[in-house]
Amino acid sequence: MRAGVTAKALALLVVALAAAPASAQELVQLAANDGGDTAWILAAAAIALLAALPGLALYYAGRTPPHAAASIALQVGAIAAMVSLAWVTIGYTLAFGPVTLGWLGNHAHWMLANLGNVRPGTLLPESAFVLFQMLFPVIAACLMAGSWAGRARLGWVIAFAGLWSLLVQAPVTHWLWGGGWIASTLGTLDFAGGLTMHVTAGVSALVVALLLGRRAGLQAGDAFDARPELVAAGAGTMWIAWLVLNGGSALAATDDASSAMLNAHLAACAGALAWLGQERLATGRTTVSGWAKGVLAGLAAATPASGFVSPGAAIVLGALAAVAGRGVAILVRDRLAIDDTLGVFAVHGAGAAIGSVLLGLFLSESLGGVGYAEGMTMGSQLLAQVLGTAVVAGWSAVATAIAALMVSLVVPMRVSEEEERAGLDASRHRDPAA
Repeated sequence: MRAGVTAKALALLVVALAAAPASAQELVQLAANDGGDTAWILAAAAIALLAALPGLALYYAGRTPPHAAASIALQVGAIAAMVSLAWVTIGYTLAFGPVTLGWLGNHAHWMLANLGNVRPGTLLPESAFVLFQMLFPVIAACLMAGSWAGRARLGWVIAFAGLWSLLVQAPVTHWLWGGGWIASTLGTLDFAGGLTMHVTAGVSALVVALLLGRRAGLQAGDAFDARPELVAAGAGTMWIAWLVLNGGSALAATDDASSAMLNAHLAACAGALAWLGQERLATGRTTVSGWAKGVLAGLAAATPASGFVSPGAAIVLGALAAVAGRGVAILVRDRLAIDDTLGVFAVHGAGAAIGSVLLGLFLSESLGGVGYAEGMTMGSQLLAQVLGTAVVAGWSAVATAIAALMVSLVVPMRVSEEEERAGLDASRHRDPAA
C-alpha cells in the first residue's frame, strides 16, 4: 500500500487536490489513514476508559461509607453506559457535526451516520476519532457522581447523566473543538478537556449538591476515607489514564503527545506533594485521600494546558491547583455548607479553572510555551481564557439545574431518609440471592 511513500506524505496531497473531483479526493482520504496514529488513538481510548472504569469506581468507593460504597461504583458504571449510548445517538453530531452555526453541529452524524474514512484535520479514521472523543463526556459525567454519593436515586442518576451530556457537555465541546464560537470568536484554548470535562463536571456537581441538600445524619464534608487501599488504587489508575487522555488529545503519535503526557505527570506530582504539605502543616498528619486529591487536582490543572506549556509551568500549575483546591473545599464545606460529598468542584472544577486561566500566561514563548497565535498577546489570551472559562462555568450551572429539575419531574432525585440512613447498598442494591 505504501509503495515507498508514507501515509503522512500522501496526506499532504489532500490539500493539493482540494479542488479535484470527489472520487479523487476519496482516494486520497483512503490513503490518509496513518496506521501509527490510529493505533495510538485506539490504545489511548481503551486506556483512558480506565479513568472511570475501574479508576473512579474504586476511588469513590474507597471514600464512601461502607454501606453505600457499592452503590457509587454501580452509579459510575451505569453512567458510563448511558452516556456512551447518548454520545453515539446524538452527542457526537451535536459536538462535531460538519455544519455549524457556532453553537451546535448539525444532524449529519445522527447514530454515527455518514462518518468519513478520515476525520478532517487528522490522519485518523473518523470512527477512531469518535471513540476517543466519547471518553470526555463519559468521564465528565462519572466525575459528578462523587457530589451526590449515598443519597441520589439510581434512576435519576442515569437519566440525568444522559441528558446532561447532551445539554452541557456536547455544546461546550462544539464551542471549543467543533468549530464553535468560544474558540473561533474568543480564541479560548483547551488542549485536553480542562473546560469540556473538568469545569463542566465540577460546576455541575456543585449545582446538583446544592439541589440535593446535605446528607442525612452527617456533617457536610469529606467525612470518610473508609478503605484507603481502594482510594490509592483508584487514584493511581486514574493517574495513568489521565496521562494517556492528555497524550491522545494530540490526535497523533507525535512530540505533542509525549510533551502533554510529561506535563500532566509533572503537574500530578506537584499537586500530590503540595496537598500533602498542606495537610501536614494544618493537621500534623498526612492521608491517602489527601495525596489522591492532590494528584487529581494537578491533573485537572494540566489538562487544558498540557500540550501548550513547558514542564516548569506544569509543575507550577499542579502546585497552585492543590493549594487552591484545598482552600475551595474548606470554603464550600464550612462557609457555604454545600455538601459536595467528595469535593468534585474543589478538585476538578477549581483545578481546571486555574489551569485554563493561567494558560494565557504560560503560553508565552519567554516562559517556555508554544507561543501565541497570530494577533494574540499575553493580555488578549488571558482575557480569552477568563471569558471562555466563565462562559463554560455559567452555561454548566444553568443547564445543569434545568436538566436536574426536568428529570426530577419523572424520577425523584433523592432516596428516602430511611433508605439513606440504612445505606443504599442494603436498601436498594443488595442482591436478593446473596
